[in-house]
Amino acid sequence: MINLIKLLKPSKSLINGVPKCIRASQLSLLHSMPDASIEVSSKEQEVVIALGSNVGDRIDNFDQALQLMKKSDINVTRHGCLYETAPAYVTDQPDFLNSAVRGFTKLEPHELLGALKKIEKDLGRTDGLRYGPRPIDLDILFYGTSSVSSDNLTIPHERIWERPFVMAPLMDVLGSNIENDTVAAWHSLSGFTGGLLEAWDKLGGESLIGKDGMKRVLPVGNKLWDWSCKTSIMGILNLTPDSFSDGGKFQSVENAITQVRQMISEGADIIDLGAQSTRPMATLISSEEELERLIPILDAVKDMVEEEGKFLSVDTFYSKVASEAVKKGAHIVNDVSGGQLDPEMFNVIADLKVPYIAMHMRGNPTTMQNLENLIYKDVCKQVGSELSSRVKDAESSGIPAWRIISDPGVGFSKNTKQNLEILMGLKRIRKEIGKTSLGLANGPLLIGPSRKRFLAEICDRPVATERDPATVAAITAGVLGGANIVRVHNVRDCRDAVRLCDAMLEKTGSSA
Repeated sequence: MINLIKLLKPSKSLINGVPKCIRASQLSLLHSMPDASIEVSSKEQEVVIALGSNVGDRIDNFDQALQLMKKSDINVTRHGCLYETAPAYVTDQPDFLNSAVRGFTKLEPHELLGALKKIEKDLGRTDGLRYGPRPIDLDILFYGTSSVSSDNLTIPHERIWERPFVMAPLMDVLGSNIENDTVAAWHSLSGFTGGLLEAWDKLGGESLIGKDGMKRVLPVGNKLWDWSCKTSIMGILNLTPDSFSDGGKFQSVENAITQVRQMISEGADIIDLGAQSTRPMATLISSEEELERLIPILDAVKDMVEEEGKFLSVDTFYSKVASEAVKKGAHIVNDVSGGQLDPEMFNVIADLKVPYIAMHMRGNPTTMQNLENLIYKDVCKQVGSELSSRVKDAESSGIPAWRIISDPGVGFSKNTKQNLEILMGLKRIRKEIGKTSLGLANGPLLIGPSRKRFLAEICDRPVATERDPATVAAITAGVLGGANIVRVHNVRDCRDAVRLCDAMLEKTGSSA
C-alpha cells in the first residue's frame, strides 16, 4: 500500500490571488513552512468533514453523526448551512441533505477514516450502489496541512471541486478570512490560483443557491424551511400587560386566538409569542410568571398555527421557559439576550434541537439604554463582531449554525442614529460575522424595527400604533439590504412591502 502524507507550502500564486485575506505577518509564516514530506504527528489537527444523507430522518441522521463524532475524539467547532440538493450521478433517488463541519482531532488520517466509517455503519449504512441512497455519508475533505494518497483515502477529497453541494458548505466553515496557515494550506491544496474562493466562483458561487435543485434550508419542526426563497414575516403577539405597543390587548385566550387567526390570514409565516416585556426599563418577571402568561395561549393556538403550515416562536431569555414552550409545541426560540441572561440557554437549545434566534443586546432590558451601552466607534462592525461572538459560543455549545438565526437588535442598546446605520448596514454586519463563519453569515438574518421608539423620534409619532408607515419604510430598507425575516405588529401592510421588495430582488416561492 502506498501511503504518502505531505505538508504543503502554500503557493505564492494563492497569496497573490487573495491579497486582502492574508496579513504581512501571515505571509512570513507561510513562506517559512517546510516543503519536505513528514509523518503526521499525534498532535491535534484541524479537519473538515462533509456530511450527506437522503434516507430516513436526514436531520436526525446528522444530529446522531455529530454526537458520535464527539465520542470518537472529533471536536466539532463550526458548522455549515444545510443544503437540500438534487442527487448527483445516480439521479433516481431522494434529494440529499448536505453540510460540512470543521473541528479538531488527534486521530491520524486513516484512524479518522475508520472512525467515520464506523459511524456510517452504526447509523445503518451498508455497501450498495456507489453514489446511491444512504442514511449518512461522511467524507474527509481536509486534514491539517497534509495531503494523503493511499489505496482507500485521498485528501483533499478528489471530487470537491466538481460538487457545488460540497463546495457551498465548505465555504461556510472556512469563513472569509485566511486566519491561519492551515486554512492557507487548504486554499493551496485546491490547485486554483485564487484558492477555494476561485474554485467556488468557477462553479457559480452564490448564484447557484435557489437554482438547479440546490436550496439553503433550516429545520423547523418536521419541515425543512427554505427561508431564502422569499422574505418571511414574523407576527408579534404580546401577552404582557405593559408592552409599549399593545400591552394588555391579547392576554385573554379569546383575544389571542382572534389576533393569531388575523395575522395568519394577512400573511404571517411565524407567530412570535412574548410573555416578558423587553421594552426599555421594563421590570423583569420570573420564569414562573412568564410561563403562567404563556402556556394557556400557546396551548390554545398551537394546533391552529400548525394546521395552517405556519411556525410558532417563543420570545424568551429564560431556558426554563424555552424548554417548556418547546415541549408544548413551540418550534423556535427567540432570545433577545443572545444567551447572556441565562447561562443554561445554549445547552438547553442544543438538547431541544430547535432553531435559535440570537439577538444582539448589551446589558438587559432595564440597562440596555444606559449611556455606557450606547457607545460604539463603528456600530455595524461592533454589532457584527459581538453577535458573531455570541453565536460562535452557541455553536461551541452544540447548536449548529444550520439552526441559528441572527438578529442585530434594532432598538436594543442603540440610539436613533445607530438604529438607522444598522438598517442601512446589514451587509456590513453579515461581512463581520463572516470573517469567522460564513455558515453563520450565510444563515437567516432577522430585523425587528416595528413601532420602535426611534421611529417616533424621527417621525414625531408618540403613539406606537401610528408608526406603521415608518415601520414599512424601515423593513423595506432592511429587506433590500439583505434581511430574510421581518418581525412586525402590522402584518398586512408589511406583507405588501416585503412582496414588493421580493419582486425587486426576484425572489419567488413559499416559506414552508
